[in-house]
Amino acid sequence: MNKNTRNTDERKPMYHIGIDGTHGAKYAILPGDPGRVESIAHHLDNPHFLARSREYTSYIGSLEGENVIVMSTGMGGPSTAICVEELYQTGVRTFIRIGTCGGMNLDVIPGDLVIANAAIRMEGTSKEYVPIEFPAISNIEVTNALISAAKNVLSCNQLSKANSHHVGIVQCKDSFYGQHSPERMPIGDELMSKWHAWIKAGCLASEMESATLFIVSQILGARAGCVLNVIWNQERANAGIEDTESPDMSNAIAVSIEAMRQLIVGDKADFII
Repeated sequence: MNKNTRNTDERKPMYHIGIDGTHGAKYAILPGDPGRVESIAHHLDNPHFLARSREYTSYIGSLEGENVIVMSTGMGGPSTAICVEELYQTGVRTFIRIGTCGGMNLDVIPGDLVIANAAIRMEGTSKEYVPIEFPAISNIEVTNALISAAKNVLSCNQLSKANSHHVGIVQCKDSFYGQHSPERMPIGDELMSKWHAWIKAGCLASEMESATLFIVSQILGARAGCVLNVIWNQERANAGIEDTESPDMSNAIAVSIEAMRQLIVGDKADFII
């Protein structure tokens, strides 16, 4: 795909996401849930509503003088791919996914953060971009910014003393219930066999959008990273270890905002040089 792809008429709204190219933003934060968009956007300067179309709710604000879009992707690969494709056509070049996950490694505790530096391509969308042998990996600049931000946020937040962050591989799937009720699926044996293989190989957590984000961004020539809040860990529960549900997204939001700020500051410094 041409890396210079852009909406030919920047005043014409994109078909799915409902915004045009006049927003002037090169950066975007992408939660899955439309209900999280407004609360994330209020961490930006001068946030305001942009559009609501299908699963895509969008706000815009600024950080360090640069416009930043917050847009929901909806659930799963197809809607995530469309979101990234159309935002790219309107000028966005850096993406941070903020979402939730279920832990797989026993050391990944509810309330921890997982920064995905790569994803197992168990979804289907990315297979329509590039063969399965091609890896789904994050951009190193975005990942390093997320790691730096996580260290800062978790060390400064008095409520987060028990929480930590992890960096590594996540499983990206298409079927939520294929994970949680594999025994009732016709291919349940295959699902459970692969699940145990991922765990043995060191996979940290499971979610549904990262592989698509990484592959589509790679193909377009954009930067992408991903930070996830661990809601629960079914492997800890299965092992008889305490596993309290933790839906609080405040740390993940703070990390995504701080990482984006660092990227913007770094980009400006590189431009000046």
